[in-house]
Amino acid sequence: MHKIWKRFTLKEDPSVYQDKDSHLMQVLTVKDFLALGVGTIVSTSIFTLPGVVAARYAGPAVAISEILAAVVAGFVALAYAEMASAMPFAGSAYSWISVIFGEGFGWIAGWSLLAEYFIAVAFVASGLSANFRGLIQPLFSLPPQLSNAFGVKGGMFDLVAALVIFMIAYLLSRGVSEAARIQNILVVLKVIAIFIFILVGITALHPENYLPFIPAAKANPDGTVFGGWRGIYAGVSSIFLSYIGFDSIAANSAEAKDPAKTMPRGIIGSLIIAVALFVSVSLVLVGMFKYTNYANNAEPVGWALRTAGHPIVATVVQTIAIVGMFTALIGMMMAGSRLLYSFGRDGMLPQWLGKLSKNKQPLNALTVLTIIGVVLGAVSPFEFLSQLVSAGTLVAFMFVSIGIYALRPREGKDIPEPGFKVPFYPVLPFVGFLGALIVFLGLDIDAKIYIGVWFIIGLVMYFTYGAKHSALNDRK
Repeated sequence: MHKIWKRFTLKEDPSVYQDKDSHLMQVLTVKDFLALGVGTIVSTSIFTLPGVVAARYAGPAVAISEILAAVVAGFVALAYAEMASAMPFAGSAYSWISVIFGEGFGWIAGWSLLAEYFIAVAFVASGLSANFRGLIQPLFSLPPQLSNAFGVKGGMFDLVAALVIFMIAYLLSRGVSEAARIQNILVVLKVIAIFIFILVGITALHPENYLPFIPAAKANPDGTVFGGWRGIYAGVSSIFLSYIGFDSIAANSAEAKDPAKTMPRGIIGSLIIAVALFVSVSLVLVGMFKYTNYANNAEPVGWALRTAGHPIVATVVQTIAIVGMFTALIGMMMAGSRLLYSFGRDGMLPQWLGKLSKNKQPLNALTVLTIIGVVLGAVSPFEFLSQLVSAGTLVAFMFVSIGIYALRPREGKDIPEPGFKVPFYPVLPFVGFLGALIVFLGLDIDAKIYIGVWFIIGLVMYFTYGAKHSALNDRK
């Protein structure tokens, strides 16, 4: 047992990561990271989840669920900002925790994030597919077998989701600078689409749809609770995935210009912008139609505009929104490929994952992420994916929040002084940890079971492969 613990807590030298990641191109600015963060956070979920969560858990109080989720995400984002500023390494939480707690704990955090990226890519592609099919339905309909995930409404394979993932993989293979330029343009378009929906939707509000704002609690057929504070709490856990995009910023910190300033501004700034947009969309959506209308509706924004008598506006908004959804895939696939690259870089997974192409891109890691994302997105139901994204991320968030206590004593010594520090230390890091834990406990039992199985698989992978092939074995 002592030998296992010693191995688990074997720490990586931060200078080693700095040297290894120096081969990546440091070209991303605050503007790029704001676009990356907003593009990833304000993704498929802003056009889909508010309606789903309102119908299933919270009613009009979905806005409260979003604000509470944003508060928790904000506390965690502060910890992320300090970590990324002090240690701008590829792999974000995996690399940070390997430095401050040890390789085994870093692997657990990274393995949890890997679940996030695999599933988030599939989740965003699935939502984009639903919106695209809703848009083209008047003109053309794909057969059910190629329109939905396996087992959903006669579906076998979501063709649109698969094609979208392949398109983004091709774009990223051409280089991070080109992807960032396209990302910046698409984010502006997407924010414009959101403002159009809000302005038009305000003209179709019905005050009675907000009453009661917090519906009375009642049991759902699947054992969850709708309404009351328990419904709001369940909504927090479900909607939380909407705010996890700031992790994608941190995962690309090795490619940042002046990361000490760039990372905190990108992480915190993008979260603030995203929260304001989310709450505004939700309040307009539930005001236009009673929340029960959004049950099992994967494209509530487009549906609400069409049903309110604005088909042209609905087409314009959905067209821009669908194009804008590519930004989330760009962010998630960039971050996920960097995480897989960092695993290969350290020998925790096959080393060919850590190889860079001629234009300094982790193409092997990107290829693996693409294949797994296509398989998951094509065969997994939309709502199932949303819960699993949150589960994997929350484990990493808890590690990062509590990790601030191990980071502070080393700042200015073997780890540089960061350009940003979590305020009200030592209170806020613990608040962030506690908030992430509470949100995790509110997830559906299925999500907890599946992330538990993923966690067990990760431990088996670590002891049978990672620990034996780790680059740390050469430096013990």
